[in-house]
Amino acid sequence: MPEKKSLEVSVVIPCRDEQQTVGVCIKKIKNTFKKENINGEIIVVDNDSADNSAKIVSTLGAKVVLEKKIGYGAALLRGFSEAKGKYIVMGDADDTYDFSEFPKLIKKLQHGYDMVLGSRRKGIIKKGAMPWLRRYLGNPMLAFILNLFFKTKISDPQSGFRAFRRQILEKLNLKTTGMEFASEMLINASKKGLRIGEVPITYYPRKTRSKLKPVSDGWRHLRFMLMYSPTYLFLIPGMLLFFIGFFVLFASINYFSANTVIGALTAILGYQIINIGLYAKTYAIISGFEPHDKIIDFIAKHFPLEKTILIGLSVFITSIIIGFWAVKINRNNLPIVALTFLVLGLQTIFSGFFISMMLVEKKEI
Repeated sequence: MPEKKSLEVSVVIPCRDEQQTVGVCIKKIKNTFKKENINGEIIVVDNDSADNSAKIVSTLGAKVVLEKKIGYGAALLRGFSEAKGKYIVMGDADDTYDFSEFPKLIKKLQHGYDMVLGSRRKGIIKKGAMPWLRRYLGNPMLAFILNLFFKTKISDPQSGFRAFRRQILEKLNLKTTGMEFASEMLINASKKGLRIGEVPITYYPRKTRSKLKPVSDGWRHLRFMLMYSPTYLFLIPGMLLFFIGFFVLFASINYFSANTVIGALTAILGYQIINIGLYAKTYAIISGFEPHDKIIDFIAKHFPLEKTILIGLSVFITSIIIGFWAVKINRNNLPIVALTFLVLGLQTIFSGFFISMMLVEKKEI
């Protein structure tokens, strides 16, 4: 008897109330399997549909699994857990992606890539397939931010037509259950050093009403990217506020005015935001999301707890000296400067303790 060909491709399709189009998708996939001589399986994740989607899928001979937790990520995670193929292809059940194009993605995987996206921006977007704002503003903006924050070179990170090696799932450690799942895949892949490629595809108009919520879904992607990039969310804004605050504070040092107070508060706020950024980076390390971080590595090496406490105490003592000097020469603005240094000194001491505690926890693990 001839040896049975191993399962090569698993196509995973999240589906919720797509009875008009899911059957078309399955037929295209089956025809492509036959045409390309691919041993594959089709897994449709019914995301608690209220129509006949699951029945249609079963009739056409594809595998149906149920995921009652509503969400794009939740459905895909369920489907991935069922997949047995060497490569996994994912795409929507609304027939906006042409599943007969998936061999192009597989071919690129076979040339050494770990994940391949079908790029609509590099391919063809049919008339009426994508609203103007999403096409020319929303998606390009999200692509720019992703590429800036995570050093990727992806033209269409919101594309839902993707293929990847099943063996990388453990590395990706995917957890989100909503629309931000698409961004999580790319961010984790980038951080793990996986090779991401793109191929041009054709994007077609949806035949039924879209379930996408452009503003809220776009915000979820942006929020997720900001949450996983403390440098851009905390450190850079914090440093700007800190230096601007100190500039205003010392520019008004010769006379007492509202600017003195504003400068002091801005500097303190900026320093607090910087500390939050350092906490976030440290947490990313101890939670396993980041293997290491250059800034935290530098702090751990050159500013151990003892040195941090010494720096904080020095700033604190400086504030006391400035305070006594202000009383002696009767300068109304200097107490604000003294108070600023006092707060910064205390923040430095307690931040040093907190970061050291988290880093010790990592060593013990």
